[in-house]
Parts: sequence; structure tokens; C-alpha cells
Amino acid sequence: MKKFNIRKVLDGLKEQASSSVSSGQSGAPENNLMHETLQSENFQLCKTVRHGFPYQPSSMAHDPVQKILAIGTQSGALRLFGRPGVECYCQHESGAAVISLQFLINEGALVSALADDSVHLWNLRQRRPAILHSLKFNRERITFVHLPFQSKWLYIGTEKGNIHIVNVESFTLSGYVIMWNKAIELSSKAHPGPVVHISDNPMDEGKLIIGYEAGIVVLWDLKSKKADYRYTYDEAIHSVAWHHEGKQFICSHSDGTLTIWNIKGQGKPFQTITPHGKQPKDGKKPEPCKPILKVEYKTTRLGDPFMILSGGLSYDTVGRRPCLTVMHGKSTAVLEMDYPIVDFLTLCETPYSNDFQEPYAVVVLLEKDLVVIDLAQNGYPIFENPYPLTIHESPVTCCEYFADCPVDLIPALYSVGSRQKRQGYSKKEWPISGGNWGLGTQSYPEIIITGHADGTVKFWDASAIMLQVLYKLKTAKVFEKSRNNKEDKQNTEIVDEDPFAIQIMAWCPESRMLCVAGVSANLIIYRFSKQEITTEVVQLLEVRLQYEVNDMESPPEGGGGGDRDLPTPGAASPSPQTTGPPTHPSTSSNSSDGVRDNVPCLKVRSTPLKQSSGYQVELVVQLVWVSGEPPQQITSLALNSSYGLIVFGNSNGLAVVDYLQKTVLLNLGTVELYGSNDPYQRQARSPRKARQPAGGLCDINEGSASEDRCKSPTSGKLSFSMLELALHWYRYHRDNSFSRSRSSSVTSIDKEAREAITSFHFCETFARKGDSAITPCLYVGTSLGTVLAVALNLPPAGEQRLLQPVIVLPSGTLARLKGSILRMAFLDNTGTFLPPAFETWYEPNAAGADSEERDKARKRRPVSVSPSTSQELQESQYAVVCSEKQAKVIALPSQNCIFKHSITETSFVLRADVVQMNIGNCVACFCANGHIMTLSLPGLRPLLDVNYLPLTDMRIARTFCFTNLGQAMYLTSPTEIQRITYSQETCENLQEMLGELFTPVETPEAPNRGFFKGLFGGGATSLDREELFGETQAGKASRGLAQHIPGPQGLEGMKGAASGVVADLARARIALDERGQKLGELDERTAAMLASADSFGKHAHDVRCYIMIRNIKLI
Repeated sequence: MKKFNIRKVLDGLKEQASSSVSSGQSGAPENNLMHETLQSENFQLCKTVRHGFPYQPSSMAHDPVQKILAIGTQSGALRLFGRPGVECYCQHESGAAVISLQFLINEGALVSALADDSVHLWNLRQRRPAILHSLKFNRERITFVHLPFQSKWLYIGTEKGNIHIVNVESFTLSGYVIMWNKAIELSSKAHPGPVVHISDNPMDEGKLIIGYEAGIVVLWDLKSKKADYRYTYDEAIHSVAWHHEGKQFICSHSDGTLTIWNIKGQGKPFQTITPHGKQPKDGKKPEPCKPILKVEYKTTRLGDPFMILSGGLSYDTVGRRPCLTVMHGKSTAVLEMDYPIVDFLTLCETPYSNDFQEPYAVVVLLEKDLVVIDLAQNGYPIFENPYPLTIHESPVTCCEYFADCPVDLIPALYSVGSRQKRQGYSKKEWPISGGNWGLGTQSYPEIIITGHADGTVKFWDASAIMLQVLYKLKTAKVFEKSRNNKEDKQNTEIVDEDPFAIQIMAWCPESRMLCVAGVSANLIIYRFSKQEITTEVVQLLEVRLQYEVNDMESPPEGGGGGDRDLPTPGAASPSPQTTGPPTHPSTSSNSSDGVRDNVPCLKVRSTPLKQSSGYQVELVVQLVWVSGEPPQQITSLALNSSYGLIVFGNSNGLAVVDYLQKTVLLNLGTVELYGSNDPYQRQARSPRKARQPAGGLCDINEGSASEDRCKSPTSGKLSFSMLELALHWYRYHRDNSFSRSRSSSVTSIDKEAREAITSFHFCETFARKGDSAITPCLYVGTSLGTVLAVALNLPPAGEQRLLQPVIVLPSGTLARLKGSILRMAFLDNTGTFLPPAFETWYEPNAAGADSEERDKARKRRPVSVSPSTSQELQESQYAVVCSEKQAKVIALPSQNCIFKHSITETSFVLRADVVQMNIGNCVACFCANGHIMTLSLPGLRPLLDVNYLPLTDMRIARTFCFTNLGQAMYLTSPTEIQRITYSQETCENLQEMLGELFTPVETPEAPNRGFFKGLFGGGATSLDREELFGETQAGKASRGLAQHIPGPQGLEGMKGAASGVVADLARARIALDERGQKLGELDERTAAMLASADSFGKHAHDVRCYIMIRNIKLI
């Protein structure tokens, strides 16, 4: 208690003496009622899962037995995919690009080669894969990697043209090296170039084919250590592929040709094909085409072989999209792709290269997509991709994250979203089906909503650390498409390349009401319905929101505790400033002198709008040009389904809209919210035309061009409205177009600064100091750290709510903090979180008996979690306010600050939320310096402070979200969502929740050689690589060539991976050692027996000689 009183006194000294006295009087009894259950041990920060398409992919590999797929990226990331819901993300520490991936097929291991010339062995038998061995080359650059099936010897080709061999069991180099000058003709003086291909003959493991970039292919005999054949072509080689019988191979070249060679050929290709070249009639060589970057040659037992290739199009096909070509028999299919092809793999029935492959699908890795093509069906349809890889279908501009949603919400969204699915997919099941799902312990529903640059809004089921798209909403359908006439040009001239981009979203999960704010200063309110309707005329409100910007001077020191009485009557202007009837389309006009007036950025469609089941337009609100000044973008938004209100604000003002009566209730500039108690001395900047009576949206720079005032969130130049987060990042750390300088105190403000609306919160609380009853209120936070109250007088529910007006009246200032206000929330007198009142969902288009239920729902009293209106004064509430710099807890109705905490002095908070955990509530903050912090409630004790992620990208600031139960997320790249948790309980259960990539599967039997092949030869020939590449025969590798690096797990990690591939390999090695030891002992016994036999033979010979001599003597 004593400690608490000291804290209150210190807080009071910073405000006013009177405030400190009242705080000390009210704080003591209040603290006795509040017991904080959350402690530091309840928090731990860790990454959970990453969703989305791998950003900037560079390589790919597939395990045909385990049926899992691996994708490497240019930033050193690894993404592993099994069956839908089984995904894994790994990261190489160096961050170098992954140039090659090779599975140890059905062994639960993966080899990765990076652009920094390092090779790594990953153990996939644990839920979180880890590196067990690394090898760093010092003298040569790695260009190609090949690991034969069921082999422990890895071939590594280099830029110098040499081939080194690595034992994947111990990750050590063999002394066996294939030097480029021994592989090529001795008479050749030119270097053959880097190694672009290595593979062993399917029928003879002792024969290795090596492709050099300059056009030379060498068939190398591993045992004799010399080249058997050399094949030379005058065009550069990009890839090589074997026929399964090992008698032919095919090469792809830089001039768009394919050459087929017999291994015992006479130096000329058996056949030359130009798949996309025009064949001249005079027999001349076809015109060159673009390079064929890769070719694969797959055979079938009952039909013609498949030749699949990427590239090779004619140069005259300008503007044609990238293509994958499938040649099967006499037919050639050209499959166009949406993005450039990075790599492709053919999925086959067998992992053995010396058998008929029987290809059934092709996995095509594109720069921004993953496509799987069904080869078994006519027309080659694609499989429906079950992974959440379409997050970036249009750039993400904003995100919201909701945990513990109503249980019926996800089924409802899935029901309407399933009708949006495309048709024409392959009827077969998704072929990448390996792994097992985790044992999820999280049972609560989670939903992620993403807003996109093209105006779409996507709802995702994020429950149990999975992600699946539920429903897609296209907001651009509400507006007319732009035409190339003067009128439309005037409407869209100030809009950037993404005029429909989503800026902010507000969603009520209980009522399913949705409001989205677009970059073109527009809002759309949606209701959820399971029935289709046709809207004849989209209802529209046009708002003239323009306020004359004033300079301001700072309030006197200690102004944080100033007078909070009501503003002078008449100071506010509650009358709505709208143009046109509510149901009439946009009516733009220009004044006589050519100045634009009443012109919105977008034009709402005037034709009937067919709306399918799902979210349907209820109302459109647009800000319009006023006297030549364009509308500025919306910076804050809130919705309350119980009150039937939405409120939005921007850099100069706010507007409250009743979406039930389709009218504007309040239209004020920020200054008018203060009334006569404005703490800032604001003076007119310069004489202008008659100022608009309502608040306005003006650009931050007085001299900036008007075209820059409606910028898309995806554009290169950011505007004020790209969330307050982006504004502060630029304001603190970048020299940009914003002229405002930031001070660490609200008492030192640049005269060019403007007070923007940064946050809203609907609640049922005490509107004024000393009130004895709670009323519906709207709390407003500004960029100068002020929290203002607005009282709401609502008519009774039912028909009266639709007929009687809602009265809105500003009620004074609640508090001032350092920095912009980011979040507000309310607690009851026991410290329990008080969510805003809400209305339960009902079917808005119901008929008959359902309509009666709808009417009953409308007349029903809104769901409210606030105390009753008969609450006595001592049963107080607590307002929690968090700004960029600090957090405060304020007792109501006394309005005394009882707790205050300085979150950061050197940085600023980007995102703050009041979240509910399993056993209590807390404030969660993400700072620009990368720290994630949690504070207890109501005491604001620091519980967690982790330096997690420095703000290196505006995308993170724009998309970071906290939600209940210790979950958070952000967009880590343009295509990927990273989810994290700050809950100790979730961290402990995470291992069980993650899926397993490796599952025990028997390796298919090797192909039968057949009687005659076994009798006369011709079957596959094996090779004792251990004897050939081992240290005994090959010797030791050069010491400085490569450096072996143990995995980060160290020795303990190696022991912990006892069930992993390395343990299996180690056991195999021990078995081989034991076998060698036994063979050695057998050799010793054999030698002893031979020596004994020699001795016996010698003695026998001596005995025979003795007998012969004796017989002679006797004769």
C-alpha cells in the first residue's frame, strides 16, 4: 500500500497538486478490489508458423516416397510442405540464396547448397528441422549438386569445372576429385565453363555424366578415373536428362534446341529438335529461339515418353507469358503461366531412375505461385492448391487478427465462400500428401482479415496454427470502372494507381458488420446475409469534411491536468454537412471558376448491383472535394453494431454516421471538439475564402501537390493516412515529405503540426467527471495525446431507433499523454475487461417467419457488458489509455490517474492493444526499436520485454496485430504472414501442435531385372562407392578446400537426434566398421590357415622325402 501511494504522489506531481490529492484519496480503496493474476512467468515470446508463398523462391526439391516438397528462397529461407496443414519454415543463418536442394529420399534429411558456397544437412525427423552438419568451401564456387538415390556420397560441381565428393554421413570431403582438365580433351585449350549438370547413368552407377556450360558433355568412368566419351555442341548447355535405359540422354541449349545423344555416339547428336522454332523449307537450320532452361525426359511403360521443358519460345513472341511445354508423342502442349518459371519437377510413381518413371504430375515453381499440373488427364488441368499461397494475389495493405471468435462464424463464412471456388480443376487428390498433422490443443476459432490493393478483403481461418481462405469480398464492384472521358478523369485524377486499395477495416464478429475505408477517402458498410439480393440503387452519403488549418501554440506547462468542463454551447457544429439525398448516386460539380466542388475520388455505380450471399453493401460514405481542396485519406475508424454507428477521422476532423438512418450525426474539426477549453492557442494561417463550417482533411505540407493527397498504400510515396504507424516511422527516422518534427513532449509542438484523429473507442461509461450513471460514449484519441469524450444519446431499440435522431455531444477532455493515442479500453471495478456493446447477428433479408425473428432481434435490447445504470459512484470503472510513449489507467468517474507507465523514451510504440489472456488482461505493445512488451492491468507492471524484430520495413508497421490469448501476426514479406505468440502456455504446447514432416514409409522395391537381363547382363550395375571414395583408396582431401562446421545443436543436439537420419547413418557406419573388423579378423584367420597349410605342406613334403630315401636305402 505504501508503495502504491508513493507512485500516485509521483504521478500527481507531474500533473497538478489537486489531482494528486484526489488520486491518493480514491486510489487506496480501489486497489483493494483489484487482484492482478498475470505474472512474468505467464509470458514467453516465440514464432509459431509462417503462412503464404515463399518470397523470391530460387530452388525446389521433392521426396517421391515421403511425398513432401521443399522450396528454397533468395534470402536463405526453407519452406517444407506436406499434406494441407503440414508446413514448416526454416532459415539459414547466413541469409544467402538457396541454389540447390537434394532430399535423402525416404531418410528424413535434406541437403541445401547456398550461394555463399556452403552445404548443409537438415534433419527433418523432428518437428522443427535443424542443421546437423555444414561444409563451407573456401576456394571454389558451388554451381550444381547431385545426390544419387540410396547413396551417401554427394557430388558437388563448381564454377572452376571441378567435381568434389562429400560423405553426407560425416560431411567430410573425399580425396576423389574430378578435375576439369582431365575430363575434357587434352588438346582443348579453352575452359569448359562451370559445371551445370551431374548425374549417374541409370543402368551403371560407375558412369557419371558431367555437363559443362560451354557445350561439352563428358561420360566419366569413376573406377578408371577417365572419360569414356565426350560430346560437343556449339551452343551452351542449360540442363541434361537421362533416358531410363541409360543408352541416351538429352540436352537443352541456349539457342532453344534439344539434342538427343547416344552414349556410344560418334560425336554428333542422334537427333536435334527445336520445339518452338520455325522450320525453313530449304532445309536450313531453324531460327534461334530463347534458351531452354530445363528439360526432363520421362518414360511410360505403355505409351510415348514425356519431354517437359521450360523456355525455348521464339523471339518474335513479344509479350507472351512464360510457358511450360509438354511434348508427348506427336502432341505438343504449351501451358502459359502467370509469372516467370523458377523451376519445375516431374512427379513420378517410382524413385528409381532405371525403371519406367510413369509421370503423373508436374510441379511448377513460379516467382509468385506454385502450380501442379495433372499429366494423366486430357488438357492437363491443374490441381486446386490447398495451401494458403494467395495472400499476395493483390498486395496486402492492412490486416486484422481476431481470436476466440463466435463458434458459428467460420462455418458461415466457409459456406458462402465455397460458392466462390473456381471450376475446371483436376479431379484427383493433391499429390503432395506427406507428413502428419499435429495434436492441436487450441480449440478457439481464429480469423485473419487481409485488405488488398485491388479492393478485395479476404477472410482466413487461422485456427490451430493453420490457415485456409474462407471468403473473398470485392469492394471495387460498388464503383464504376474508370473511362477515358473528362468527367471521370476529374474524379480519378488525384488517385494513385490503386484507387480501390483498402486502408483500414473495422469488424464486429458478433454482429458480422464490416466497414472498410479505402484509399480514395471512401467508406463502405457491409451486412452479412446468406441470401442473394439485387440492390437497385446503392445508398450513398457524400460528406463535405473541410476545416481551415490553424497554427497552434503549446499549452502551458502542466497542461495535462487542465479543466475538463464541457465546451461552450455552440462551439461545436453537430449539423451534418452532406450533399445529395442519401439514396442518390454521386453528384459531382464544378464551380464557375473551374474549381472542383462536391467531387468524390470515385464514382458509385448507378446500375443495379447483384449481390451474392456473404457481405452485401449497406451504405457508401464518400468524402468530396471542397472548394478545390481534395479529401484526405481516413486515418482511424470504428464501428458499433449495438449503437448502429460508425465514426471515422483523419488529419483534421471526424464524422459520426448513423448507418441505420443513413445520416451524418456529427461533422467536426478536431479543434471544435475542445470547444472553449482548447489548450492550444491556434491562429489563422492566412486569409482565405470563407471557411467551411465542418472539419476538414488537408495535406500536411502546405505546398505539396494535390495529386499526392490520395496515395495508395502500395505506392512508393507514402501519405499521412498510411496508418499512424507509418507516419511516425517516417517522422522519426526518415527525411521525407512530411515537414512536422517530433518532440518527446506534448508541450513542445511544431507550429506547422496538425492534430489528427488517431483512435476511437465506443463504450458505456461515465461521460463527464463526477457522473453517477453510465451512458453510451465515444472516446476520441488524437495525435497530440489528448483523449476526448463524446456522449451519445440513443433512442430506444426497435422502430423508435429508426425514427428518432441520435444526439451526439462532445463532453470534454479525459486525459493527455505523450505521443499519439493508439488504443483505449475499459475495465470494471474488479479489473475485468469491458468490451463494447454489440448486436447479435440476424438474417437481414429474411422473409416470413424468419422476418419475425429478425424484427424481434431488432427490438431486443443490445448486448452490453457494462454495469447497470443504477451503479453507485464508488463502483467505478477504469479507462486504459496507451500512446506512443506511455500508458495510463484512469479511474472513472473521478478521472484521476491511478497508474502511469513510461513505455519508451528513446523509441515509440507502433502498435498497442489491450488483450485478454486465459487468466487476466494486459497491454501488449510493439515498438519501433523491435521490442515487444506486455504490461499488467490495471497496475501497468512490466511483464515481458523482448527485443524481437527491429523495424526494417514499413510493411511490418502497417500490418502488425495483437489479439487475445497471446497471439500476434505481421506481414514478414510481401507474400508471407508470420505468426508469433507471447503466451507461455502456447509456447509449451507448440511442439505438439506442429505437424510432422517425416513418417515411416517403406521404400518401394527395386525394379526386377528380369531373367534374360540377369542371365546375359544388361541390368543395372552397382558400384562400391565406399571403396572408391573412401580414405583408404582415394586419400584425404585438401585441408584448405572446405571447412567442416558442426550444427548449432552441438554434440547434445546430435545425441538428441538419435531417431534422426544421422543416427541411422551413424549406426550404418558402425555396422560397416564392425563388418570391416569382422572381415579383418576373417582375413587374419585365413592367413593363419594358409600359413598353417604351408607349414603342413612343407612337413608333408619332408616326410615324403624321408620315406623315399629310406625305401631306397632298404632296396
